[in-house]
Amino acid sequence: MSHTTISGLAVALVTPFTRENTIDEGALRRLVGFHKAAGTDIILPCGTTGESPTLSEEEQARIISIVREETDGSMLVAAGAGTNDTRKAVKLAISACEAGAEAILSVAPYYNKPSQEGYYQHYRHIAESIDVPLIIYNVPGRTGGNVHAETILRLAEECENVAAVKEASDNMEQIMDLLHYRPEGFSVMTGEDSLIMPFMALGGDGAISVAANQLPREVRQLMELSKNGNLAEARALNRRLQNMFRLNFIESNPVPVKYCLSLMGMVEETYRLPLVPMDEENKRLLKAELERLGLIS
Repeated sequence: MSHTTISGLAVALVTPFTRENTIDEGALRRLVGFHKAAGTDIILPCGTTGESPTLSEEEQARIISIVREETDGSMLVAAGAGTNDTRKAVKLAISACEAGAEAILSVAPYYNKPSQEGYYQHYRHIAESIDVPLIIYNVPGRTGGNVHAETILRLAEECENVAAVKEASDNMEQIMDLLHYRPEGFSVMTGEDSLIMPFMALGGDGAISVAANQLPREVRQLMELSKNGNLAEARALNRRLQNMFRLNFIESNPVPVKYCLSLMGMVEETYRLPLVPMDEENKRLLKAELERLGLIS
């Protein structure tokens, strides 16, 4: 069975809000232009980093349509469209496709903690409802449950449009099982910036990255150096970026990265509750890191 290849650098895009807490469409268009110029391969709006739990279905559709319009074919638009109610997840996925999404990222059901068969049936229902590639999003730290490698591989074998997994765990044994046993054409992407170097060295296909919001060129370079075996250069670059990778999660994502982008003049520092601005000490640490990396002066 063949799959549509999902690979390269994907940015888990933030959602810019105005001070009135509406979608900042001008800032959103500027962010897409920033990634077009940087050579990002895949742009992923409306995921966790895009504060998806606080977006209405209408806002999700509007964001996706703007991103698709602005990319103009230069990047694959893979939109977040998931929840823990399978019927609603199907509805969100269909709506995202109608708005212009060329692939769907769907988070594993959270809170209700299904069995492995429950995960399988959830994703199979979504896959059968859409005609675009489906990316499984396994993020145990957020969902409270792990989609096992065997379940992901079963879906990859049995559902033609289950095209990739965003594996956002630090479970290296599971990552290696996915890489070793996956069917031809099925992509394994990391969702952990701090694991990009070992992940790509093991033969991973790319990253769905938070840090790419701030550092798309550098994250791409780290991926390519690691994948091509230039490990001395990769280690040096990884050391340079490692603290930024860590600080992006000093508080709940996307609060730190949105604060950074506000300092870089790209978005307002505006969040939707229950997310709130960081404490002042964490802001100080992030500002100093941006200065160290030359992203602000």
